[in-house]
Amino acid sequence: MTDPETDTDDALAEAYNAALDLEKAGDLEAAVIAYRRVLELDPADHGGVAVRLAAIGRGDTPAKAPDAYVATLFDQHADVFDMILVDQLGYCVPLLVEDRLKDLAPGPYGRLLDLGCGTGLSGEALEERTTFRVGVDISEGMIEVAHEREVYDELYVAEAATFLEAAKDGTPFDLVVATDVLPYMGDLQGFFAGVAANLAPGGVFGFSSETLPDDVFAGRPYMVGPNQRFAHAGSYIDRTLTDSGLTRFHTEPITVRHQEGVPVPGDLVLARKPA
Repeated sequence: MTDPETDTDDALAEAYNAALDLEKAGDLEAAVIAYRRVLELDPADHGGVAVRLAAIGRGDTPAKAPDAYVATLFDQHADVFDMILVDQLGYCVPLLVEDRLKDLAPGPYGRLLDLGCGTGLSGEALEERTTFRVGVDISEGMIEVAHEREVYDELYVAEAATFLEAAKDGTPFDLVVATDVLPYMGDLQGFFAGVAANLAPGGVFGFSSETLPDDVFAGRPYMVGPNQRFAHAGSYIDRTLTDSGLTRFHTEPITVRHQEGVPVPGDLVLARKPA
């Protein structure tokens, strides 16, 4: 007797691989049909079909990457995440955040909220600047690795915006960071508003984003780039921060990471909630 769940998983993997092969071969119309078949088999979209279709210009840009996709992606890579991101992709955004805080807003800070904490790279970078550290990540595998780092006082498995909504009536945070979170979000209004609601007066919000040339955005506030990650226009970020009651006091262009040896451009941003 066959296991129905195994049969479904096999069918899904076969359908997804077939769609991916068609996309790589340049047959985008056939790939779209195949990807839609994948969504029929997997409405939660663990494979991130919605962002893949947007990236190839064959689907609407979603407001965010599917939660199931983000959780699955990072669960699969949790054990080797640091090696891939830091050693292979040259990721150093947490250290850049620490450097800019040291220069522009040194603190010290009582309570840190690290959204999308991953394995704890930002918590480790900011350990000496903070007293109490809370980490949040949608991936249970990432939280398990972060726990082993022993830099957080509390860790939660949760989607960032959901956590912010649940925490807004609790003790506020003096510093909130979100490194490598925006590439999995398109619409930032709710997210920034949630950060503002959880910041203490005078508190600081530090985050990174990925970007593209203005002519590629063509007036759009955000879009899914060729690597299936969201890029945001700087003007949209500024406007959304302001709408959320936050004041940007620093922006600088950075290389967020390398993709196939090519630098991925982005911005490092620091904002403050008025005292």
